[in-house]
Amino acid sequence: MATAEQAYFHSQLEQRRERLLSALHSSADASLSDLLSEVDAALSRIDQGTYGICETCHDPVEKERLLNDPLVRFCLDHLTREEQRALESDLELAAQIQKGLLPPPELSAAGWQVRYHYEPAGPVSGDYCDVFETDGGLLFLFGDVSGKGVAASMLMSHLHATFRSLARANLPLQRMVEAANRIFSESTLAGQFATLVVGRATDDGSVEFVSAGHLPVLHLGCNGAKSEGATGVPLGMFTNSHFPVHQLSLSSGDALLIYTDGLTEACNAASEEYGVKRVKEAAQRHYAAAPDALIAGCLSDLQNFTDGTKRADDLSLLVLRRAA
Repeated sequence: MATAEQAYFHSQLEQRRERLLSALHSSADASLSDLLSEVDAALSRIDQGTYGICETCHDPVEKERLLNDPLVRFCLDHLTREEQRALESDLELAAQIQKGLLPPPELSAAGWQVRYHYEPAGPVSGDYCDVFETDGGLLFLFGDVSGKGVAASMLMSHLHATFRSLARANLPLQRMVEAANRIFSESTLAGQFATLVVGRATDDGSVEFVSAGHLPVLHLGCNGAKSEGATGVPLGMFTNSHFPVHQLSLSSGDALLIYTDGLTEACNAASEEYGVKRVKEAAQRHYAAAPDALIAGCLSDLQNFTDGTKRADDLSLLVLRRAA
């Protein structure tokens, strides 16, 4: 385990130890003493260099599980049946919570039609999708956080809460993203980041957006599909990053298509990636369709390409079409 990660877990365990000692001064609950012993044992494993190593097979314990519970001692392959049932129950609850954070499946507001496809590779996803009305127009947020599984879904929830709170302040888009970046950078581990598109659409067809290292946004219209690239680095990489705002004007019937790398990095049986070029070609063929039909057309093209190859990543798409 890297030194920075060891320092992080050591700090977390020391904080928990202090709280347990404080609680023990006012309570005789035996479970608190048991927890204190577990924390001390975990701190000892850090000192001995065995922290994060499964005590049965001696392989590394899944990092996302350590982030959720720094007392974990066994990898997923060596959980007891009781632990497996508890984990399954937690995952089901996490999936329900995550579904509750998604926007309505059909949204029409401020002169825009919005549809999305959100498909986790497992019970929960690290993809981020949110759309809601503000005083300044329709705010849309779409991205992909680093990692997979529960840890990634927790980062996604963190972003959701951060932007929902900042949106209430009616900040200019650049200031909002830069504030969110500072919060995200200061509250996550090194190596945890998110590629993200944050935009605002108004009823006159104007769109402003920031792309924090995300895949190209596609502007679809009668003249074809235009790629709009990133305007900054991923969120969480550097505390003081700046995120320039890109301006677009969409005519009636034009649309924006945003997607995660679960689409572009999907592979066929020959291990060939689907790629941005194929996304653009599929989107051009279906640009005049309604948003849900545009998404369905892209997914159908992807399915034909992969031809049954198992998907390894979360897959999400978002379409915003200016109403005619």
